[in-house]
Amino acid sequence: MSHCLVTGGAGFIGSYLCEQLIQQGEHVTAVDDLSTGFLKNLDSIIDHPHFTFRTGSITDPVLMAEMVQGIDTIYHMAAAVGVKLVADNPVRTIETNIYPTEVLLRHAVQGGQKFFLASTSEVYGKNPKERWTEEDDLHFGPTTRPRWAYGASKAIDEFLALAYHQKYGLDVRIGRFFNVVGPRQVGQYGMVIPRFIDQALDGGPVVVFDDGSQVRCFGHVSEIVDCVIDLTNLDAAQGHVYNIGSDEPVSIRELAEVIISKINPEVKVDYLPYNKAYNEDFEDVQRRVPDLGRLTATLGRKPHVKLDAILDDIIASKKQARGLA
Repeated sequence: MSHCLVTGGAGFIGSYLCEQLIQQGEHVTAVDDLSTGFLKNLDSIIDHPHFTFRTGSITDPVLMAEMVQGIDTIYHMAAAVGVKLVADNPVRTIETNIYPTEVLLRHAVQGGQKFFLASTSEVYGKNPKERWTEEDDLHFGPTTRPRWAYGASKAIDEFLALAYHQKYGLDVRIGRFFNVVGPRQVGQYGMVIPRFIDQALDGGPVVVFDDGSQVRCFGHVSEIVDCVIDLTNLDAAQGHVYNIGSDEPVSIRELAEVIISKINPEVKVDYLPYNKAYNEDFEDVQRRVPDLGRLTATLGRKPHVKLDAILDDIIASKKQARGLA
């Protein structure tokens, strides 16, 4: 039985990862500063004898040095998350995403731990390709637009992790997440599905930014976490970057319409310009669809739960939380 450290363990994806690792018989220590994560996300395992939770920040090097002791595998999930949070506070985004990753990588080299780095589709920037592969160029906008700070900072994380692998032989793998969704995700940081569902349950309107023609793919968190664990345990994945998510594209306008049809067909859609939703400097990515060829070749599968089933799962969870189920 191995001992895993999960940074950002009370976050949306991190909490599912902790649950799954515990179910597989691992010892798990989670650390989270609870700035965007919630302790209630860990209700199902908080009292489990193989689970330990520490409140603290990954930006605290003394705490991190303590947390890695006796650890076999590090899942570095903690990061500044959400488009809105990034646009509102680029300083925090950069500081949270870069320095702590370097500290943890250094500890992992010294301690001989396996290391999974959670990255993001944001590293592709506004690459115009129909589908993005892991070897595609990164296309960021100008530094005067804070929107790109998140993707650029996570790209630096990837460069660091791969450099530690090449120079020191660190057993590392990187996962670029594409719009991971599911129950427990909150909408206040710009996550579109929980926001749309909450708005529809409130009677509307459902507010679509810009004209809704943006294209995204949404993967269920349980499938994403399964991929993360399997990649981390697979020797063949060492030193590689993987797109992880669904490759079923949908426009944001279509997404709003499907959610409304499932909750209340009477609900209206409103459209809000980006400069009103975020700020005058905001830029968005029009299309974000992953090529999952490398993931499929490595694991023999890819996330397959359809958007319809994902939405049903999240809506049921939201209704239950409101006492509507």
